Amino acid sequence: MNPDHALREITRRHFFSRCSMGVGSIALASLMAERGLAENGAVTMRNPLEPKKTHFPAKAKNVIFLFMAGGPSQLDLFEHKPQLAALNGQPIPESYTKGKRFAFMDSSHRTNLLGSRYKFAQRGKSGAWVSDLLPHTSGIVDEISIVTTLKTDLFNHAPAKLFMNAGSGLFGRPSMGAWVTYGLGSECKDLPAFVVLQSGPRGPRGGAVLWGSGVLPTTYQGVPLRNTGDPIVNLSTPQSITAPQQRELVDAVRELNLKRLVETGDGEISTRINAYEMAYRMQTSAPELMDISGESQATLDLYGIKDTRETTFARNCLLARRLVERGVRFVQLYDTNWDHHGGVTENLEKHLPLKAADIDRASAALVRDLKQSGLLDNTIVIWGGEFGRTPMGEVRESTGRNHHIDAFTMWFAGGGFKPGTVYGQTDEFGFGAVENSVHVHDMHATVLHQLGLDHERLTVRSQGLDFRLTGVSPAKVVKGLVV
Repeated sequence: MNPDHALREITRRHFFSRCSMGVGSIALASLMAERGLAENGAVTMRNPLEPKKTHFPAKAKNVIFLFMAGGPSQLDLFEHKPQLAALNGQPIPESYTKGKRFAFMDSSHRTNLLGSRYKFAQRGKSGAWVSDLLPHTSGIVDEISIVTTLKTDLFNHAPAKLFMNAGSGLFGRPSMGAWVTYGLGSECKDLPAFVVLQSGPRGPRGGAVLWGSGVLPTTYQGVPLRNTGDPIVNLSTPQSITAPQQRELVDAVRELNLKRLVETGDGEISTRINAYEMAYRMQTSAPELMDISGESQATLDLYGIKDTRETTFARNCLLARRLVERGVRFVQLYDTNWDHHGGVTENLEKHLPLKAADIDRASAALVRDLKQSGLLDNTIVIWGGEFGRTPMGEVRESTGRNHHIDAFTMWFAGGGFKPGTVYGQTDEFGFGAVENSVHVHDMHATVLHQLGLDHERLTVRSQGLDFRLTGVSPAKVVKGLVV
């Protein structure tokens, strides 16, 4: 090629990135110093997940979120409403429903009140009402904070799950686990900072965006671990590759990625470098984590695990304890099929008792296990779904309830949440809050507060906006829930 033509083909961007003197070298040196890529002539790189300082002293440092995907019926589990039972089958007064929107009620299903068929009793010293569907949860009411007045904005599953997890029903927002790991980093070098475990016949509606990083770097997104085969697909080294060969390959790829990172400053390349290194370490740490055969028989019995190879919610709860023991910052368990509208597969008569039995023993066991191991003091356990269910029934092939956003129940344990507390009060039907309503954003602000993070200061700028988990509307820390 004619040298003159070659010179004309060099763009301004290429010129500044390649020249070894002047503006190009100054920019390169600045970038390397900023990213910790040059020190005493050695190429190093800061870990984006290294532990970070909190905004103020924290009461907790880890979170386990037990997510009941579909919306558990608070009126059959936690909310004892004698008047609802007394008026069973009667139309709900119009004053309750006027101007309200529901997922299906206006189209094809009745709006008559539906009393619970299950028995309730006051449990523990706190006197919290819990139904006979949750005998093991009844045994830990003095260790948990039950909030009966949660309120959310969206009544369809995928958007509501997004709202509960990311503070918005819009795609592209970071999930709570991503925000927490962005704000705090991780104390574990051999496992992801944010881990997702799933149980039930399918994944949650909404999929991977529920644990995504949105506008944050993908370093902070959740990593799903499988219960069968490799914890992560293609984690194992092929039999034809020796350990020295693999280490050589990982080192070579790292050097190439570092070179590209210095040239472009693209943060996602840093994520890629860390992902390769993490995957290499996880070839040892992940199988060790997932192998629960070394747990005592007493521990397995506590959780109700009959086979250490089973893929159940109970096993995932035990894995959650093992993860926070190893310093994993945020663990989220999704258990599906809580959408009890009434029908062939999800109704209140048959399927709600089965789902409750699936999760009751293990949820209570997790709290007890964390307490006896000393981990509950600095671990927040959250139990709940994306919304609740209506006081009105849906009669299809069988009985169910519709989606309800005005008042539903979640519980919290550990991490400075007040044990033995029942917070909030709903009306005689459980339709809405009459005392101490708690918006989802208030819940987010409170959890972040216990982790030492100010929800108004935990922000990231993208596309000219400052994003935060609690959005732009006012949100408050619920002081009555925490110490």
